[in-house]
Amino acid sequence: MVWRDAAGKALTDYDRPSVAVDVAVLTVQGNELAVLVVKSKRGLALPGTFLHRGETLADAASRALQTKAGIRGLAFHQLGMYDDPSRDDRGWVLSMAHGAAAMRRHLPDDAMLVTIVGESPSEDLTFDHNIMVSQAVQDIRVRYSNNPDPDRLLGDHFTLLELRRLHEAIFGAPLVKDTFRRRFIGALEGTGERAAADTGRPAELFRVRR
Repeated sequence: MVWRDAAGKALTDYDRPSVAVDVAVLTVQGNELAVLVVKSKRGLALPGTFLHRGETLADAASRALQTKAGIRGLAFHQLGMYDDPSRDDRGWVLSMAHGAAAMRRHLPDDAMLVTIVGESPSEDLTFDHNIMVSQAVQDIRVRYSNNPDPDRLLGDHFTLLELRRLHEAIFGAPLVKDTFRRRFIGALEGTGERAAADTGRPAELFRVRR
């Protein structure tokens, strides 16, 4: 039996939008925050795709990263639904934006990156992807405000200088050395090792306290 609502209409009697997913992958390159983009017929865009029947949004996001950007196994999370009826001139399309962060070396060598200026990509992206990127930047800045390296962009161990430079890239501004140290030193523990150095005293290596 076909389900019908109080007006006698079945689900198929209502217009339904297409559902898409888009993924903003942030990374740090050359001490600057950047977002991974792909070339499309319309210009530069975030990796994205349409949801297939039987897929979850996470399935579709993983497929978009793999087929559009050559990325596998990257953790991501939902940022929000973009539902402006006029956002896509091809038709009524909703998009669930996702955010992710990765070390540059974990991205393909030929990955196309666009630097972030303020909260926005330095080049214009298609559809409402500029807004998605801005949301992803706000998201990573919130997460790094009180956590040294939640996305492990520095790996297992790092120097305080490396950590400060990472935060400067993410926040797009220089940070005071002593203030930064006081803010995060309680969340770190020494590894008992020092970084290799060509000159001077090798810097102490730290890891995030678990």
